[in-house]
Amino acid sequence: MSSLNLDDFTDLIERPDGGVRRDAEARRERQIVPPGSLGRLDDLGEWLAAAQGAVPVRPVEQPRVVLFAGDHGVAELGVSARPAGSAAELVREVLEGGRPVSVLARRLGVPVRVVDMALDCDPGTLPEDVVRHRVRRGSGRIDIEDALTAEEAEAAFRAGVAVADEEADSGTDLVVLGDVSVGGTTAAGVLVAALCGTDASVVTGRGGLAIDDLMWMRKCAAVRDALRRARPVLGDQLRLLATVGGADLAAMTGFLLQSAVRKTPVILDGVVVAACALVAQRIAFRAPDWWLAGHNSGEPGQAKALDRMALEPLLDHGMKVGEGVGALLALPLVQAAAALAAELPEKAEPEKADSVTEEQTEAGETA
Repeated sequence: MSSLNLDDFTDLIERPDGGVRRDAEARRERQIVPPGSLGRLDDLGEWLAAAQGAVPVRPVEQPRVVLFAGDHGVAELGVSARPAGSAAELVREVLEGGRPVSVLARRLGVPVRVVDMALDCDPGTLPEDVVRHRVRRGSGRIDIEDALTAEEAEAAFRAGVAVADEEADSGTDLVVLGDVSVGGTTAAGVLVAALCGTDASVVTGRGGLAIDDLMWMRKCAAVRDALRRARPVLGDQLRLLATVGGADLAAMTGFLLQSAVRKTPVILDGVVVAACALVAQRIAFRAPDWWLAGHNSGEPGQAKALDRMALEPLLDHGMKVGEGVGALLALPLVQAAAALAAELPEKAEPEKADSVTEEQTEAGETA
């Protein structure tokens, strides 16, 4: 029998410090630039102060991109523009510095960590630090079979928790969370549809590498069939991830929850991460207070999930590439908000009107 009790996260996760946030708001009132004139940067600075428990807010100095990787068996149905089982090629390109996330991370000076949870390749072809948390080779075809066994789902979830602890222990002060997957958006659509009570067509998008109408219809059908399998297990979030998720999605869910436990802020990327966040919210309702939505990818499932969690995207540039790119673009905004909140000078105290001197008072009384 499993020793993992998801209800523990409800007790372990606290909200960011409300008292510190009020202190940050009071400090903002005293600064030379009028409150509200910096728009959303004001809110970001105050949110980050509450997350850190510090006023003035500290700069974000050790951010990190964390990407969970996996292949999904549902891609065999032709629901993705990329060939089934090809996520490992994307991972190699990330590691070699040729993907968009690699380029941006170099420019911003942010390290990138890739965690293989279920790539469909020989683990010997990738570095040991990438594959050491792998649960299985590829996830099951969710329209007709479970993505994972119960034991694999728990192992993947625990791996995500372990990665969150590793990041917190190493001093990471903010995580940009993304995925590298083929077929992952289909699994994400199923999770969002199941948790939001919507139909397949409402949450099914065209993916990072856009698919044509025929592929979109196949993707809708796959989400519909998997959704029938998901509904009976909605009350058990770990079983839901085993049934229609995947090892990478289960790991991201565990990562998000443990990051909230460890008080590590996270910027969410696209629809796959948003779907995992939605599952995590079902487990611990305070967890979303530790997350920011990095951007609007244009995927309908992401919009549905973010709306359910009351998270408003920081950017809207139509970034669909995945792999944490949109969330990474939002990082400089968060860093700018922290700098402004901490470094803008406070207004000088107004000079008090000269008081009547004691001698003048006494002179007046004598007269």
